[in-house]
Amino acid sequence: MKKILVINGPNLNMLGIREPEIYGHTTYAELEDDIRQWAAELGVEVRLFQSNHEGAIIDEIQAAYGKFDGIVVNPAGYTHTSVAIPDAVKAVGIPAVEVHISDIDTREDFRKVSYIRPVCIATVQGLGTEGYKKALEIIAGL
Repeated sequence: MKKILVINGPNLNMLGIREPEIYGHTTYAELEDDIRQWAAELGVEVRLFQSNHEGAIIDEIQAAYGKFDGIVVNPAGYTHTSVAIPDAVKAVGIPAVEVHISDIDTREDFRKVSYIRPVCIATVQGLGTEGYKKALEIIAGL
């Protein structure tokens, strides 16, 4: 059975509260339940991780080495600022899919820059929380 690590970055724990006009009304707990359900439907095992701290995200990626077949990652605000997170993804060599609830390419100019995109096999964005399902499908299909 494939094992997929799902990483969510800063402020995603505030889903349903933070800017629902952009991120929707689904709470983080509901998103976790949905991801578990989608994983079960795909026959994959998932580990869910969320942190507001860049170093904790890097530690989680590094700890995945040799244990996971894929990573679904929503670095959130770190998408546009972190070089260290994509460096960690490159270091472990695990196929990763970048996911964003909103379409970052149509938002503020600074959000159009994704430092993680070049190290990912795919990007899923603008599908709301359903984007996680698509990202899981991509990894499961490898």
